[in-house]
Amino acid sequence: MLVLVAPGQGAQTPGFLTPWLDLPGAADRIAAWSDAIGLDLAHYGTRADADEIRDTAVAQPLLVAAGLLSAAALGASPSVVAGHSVGEITAAALAGVIEDEAALRFVRTRGLGMAEAAAVTETGMAALLGGDPDVTIPHLEKLGLTPANVNGGGQIVAAGTAAQIAALEADKPEGVRRVVALKVAGAFHTHHMAPAVEKLRAAVGDLTVSDPTVRYVSNADGHTVATGTEVIARLVGQVANPVRWDLCMETFQSLGVTALVELSPGGTLTGLAKRALPGVKTLALKTPDDLDTARALISEHAGA
Repeated sequence: MLVLVAPGQGAQTPGFLTPWLDLPGAADRIAAWSDAIGLDLAHYGTRADADEIRDTAVAQPLLVAAGLLSAAALGASPSVVAGHSVGEITAAALAGVIEDEAALRFVRTRGLGMAEAAAVTETGMAALLGGDPDVTIPHLEKLGLTPANVNGGGQIVAAGTAAQIAALEADKPEGVRRVVALKVAGAFHTHHMAPAVEKLRAAVGDLTVSDPTVRYVSNADGHTVATGTEVIARLVGQVANPVRWDLCMETFQSLGVTALVELSPGGTLTGLAKRALPGVKTLALKTPDDLDTARALISEHAGA
């Protein structure tokens, strides 16, 4: 059984879209999406520097575009789809809940709303490597931080104000080896993002929504979601609520997933799966050079 997963913000690197634009029809598709949302995705995915693509309003549409582009190039029919944070929008499009262009319009609204909310107070996020969640989470709460991403595989991401992140770096929870600042511009999946939730709630009335055609696994609780309206409601709410990727991976395991392919720019979720899902074959689509290997893996597992 195959699951396709889409990464979240922080996975982007300068120029990562460049090799994908050489595929037939890819540049035209990116140009059409760019026109639809008023953002030059080709520029940001090929020529922009790290600071430019760190901008929430840029990074989020860029990641969804890259995920959809790499999924189209792969041409797979997965049994399960999921995405981490903004990657859930990619997954919703892959599941047939919304059309690709609608996904880009939705994520553009999300990115702008979250960037605006992040500008109110200086906030950020940091990954904690190692440690026991039962020890780490109370420690974060003591410092006023939110466990915004519980990722499994020994990783929790904390979010809060810049001062709270600095306090965490000076006072790590017992057992945590390192605290690593993330390439994001705000405390996502916390109460700091409440204004963005309201903007998205106002925008969803324009969406044409269908029920998922494959199993869609939600960040909120790791449950599969059967209706398109519930998928969209969860996409709106998750902006200000924690991502439970650990529970998503538990669901993959319970469903009998045997292979996981991470869409571009792949790597982060594959790494987590290697630690948390022993026996599951994994592959990250970093460039089109990975497509043939991914197709071979899919042919082995898609009909399992």
